Amino acid sequence: MNDTTTLAPARPRGALDRFFQISDRGSTVAAEVRGGLATFFTMAYIVVLNPIIIGAAADGTGQYLGDGNAPNLPLVAAATAFVAGVLTIVMGVVARVPFALATGLGLNAFLAYAIAPHMSWEDAMGLVVLEGLVILVLVLTGFRVAVFNAIPPSLKTAISVGIGLFIALIGFVDAGFVRRTAGGSVPVQLSVAGTGSLSGWPTLVFVIGLLATAFMVARRLKGAILIGILGTTVVAVVVEAIAGLGTQVVGGKPADPNAWAMVAPGIPDQIASLPDLSLLGQFSLFGAFDVASVGVVTAVLFVFTLLLADFFDTMGTVVGVGRQAGLVGKDGTLPRTKEILLVDSLAAAAGGAGSVSSNTTYVESAAGVGEGARTGLASVVTGVLFLLAMFFAPLTEIVPAEAAAPALVIVGFLMMTQVKDIDFGDYEIAIPAFLTIVLMPFTYSITAGMGAGFVSFIVIKALRGRAREVHPLLWVVGALFLVYFTVEPIKSLLGA
Repeated sequence: MNDTTTLAPARPRGALDRFFQISDRGSTVAAEVRGGLATFFTMAYIVVLNPIIIGAAADGTGQYLGDGNAPNLPLVAAATAFVAGVLTIVMGVVARVPFALATGLGLNAFLAYAIAPHMSWEDAMGLVVLEGLVILVLVLTGFRVAVFNAIPPSLKTAISVGIGLFIALIGFVDAGFVRRTAGGSVPVQLSVAGTGSLSGWPTLVFVIGLLATAFMVARRLKGAILIGILGTTVVAVVVEAIAGLGTQVVGGKPADPNAWAMVAPGIPDQIASLPDLSLLGQFSLFGAFDVASVGVVTAVLFVFTLLLADFFDTMGTVVGVGRQAGLVGKDGTLPRTKEILLVDSLAAAAGGAGSVSSNTTYVESAAGVGEGARTGLASVVTGVLFLLAMFFAPLTEIVPAEAAAPALVIVGFLMMTQVKDIDFGDYEIAIPAFLTIVLMPFTYSITAGMGAGFVSFIVIKALRGRAREVHPLLWVVGALFLVYFTVEPIKSLLGA
């Protein structure tokens, strides 16, 4: 009798397993579901935070998102959750990777504080759509890599770091921790004028929230930012129930500077409701290019700034999370890269079309990967949870700016950690990087910081006889920023 080797029958693979290659990537359905849940709870804070950033900011006409005279945070929250949910599911199904998408932090701040004040929200969202379409073309033509290579790595890093400091400043200001002075040579100060120390219960709530969130982040607690927002909100609701502070502005007139900045926290009339998605489609594709708005040059610079921030953040996130998931090969390539970048570029345009700012791939996807996610099934789970979150948009009315501000500061810190990648020993790149970083918060303008970095880099290289080291595309960018900085003197010279 001949000896034979009996092979164990292969485990049957269902359609779901085959489509997402779950077994091939060493994962299981349970691990994918667990990873999808972890990613959602790690980044769900954006449903609360995005309305605080763009929903509470008026445009150049004095209107808020939704053509209102006052913020409508639930409206923005519902649209934020909807766009994030749909695009994350698309990423899972098309690219089949565990990457989730939502409104990009930094990008929404730039939109709210640097672009919208110069035009209507419809025009501003139109620029976001254009930015997404431009990135889409770059992906389809393969030109994206060329643009990526044109910007020195240290300047790319400086942009992220500068935006981080900008976001942190916004958080401190929203919380009343940092305030404008009444006048004199000092532009800002600690808390209310004349006290020399922190004042007001809302500011104390912010400090408690910041310390608690910082502790959780330091402990690497999953969902730390969301837990921080929710926990601080609970404290804020208790404080308001006891003290009855109200808001700093009542009936359009200044009231108590030690009260809540925008929203007095309290339990809303309803916790869940059918989502209002009326923000979808409220954009004007070329409205910003009208001279009555900001004009062609400024509009092009705004689009380019959005493009750069979105562009480079995505590249770093995709490679970093992909490597953590074991999806990056030895040659540095990532499977289905074109599909990933294609969905990401569509997400940018979809964010503008949905009036919630550009959507981008989130580094918080690493939380799901850490829980075992390796395929697009995890993204489908995360996306479905975002869609469910739409029905709880009224809860955003509870969250005061002081409770969301700690998250802004911590996100700023996380973005700041990249500064270690800048070679400060090479002054030719260190000085432009420094100007990029500090001028964003100091001028309250992301555009000004980026422009100063690019122009100074080109000038230093040229004066040192190294002009050939500057990529031709960077010369074009520098010229555009030079026009941007000097447009008013040029107008004055021409008598315009």
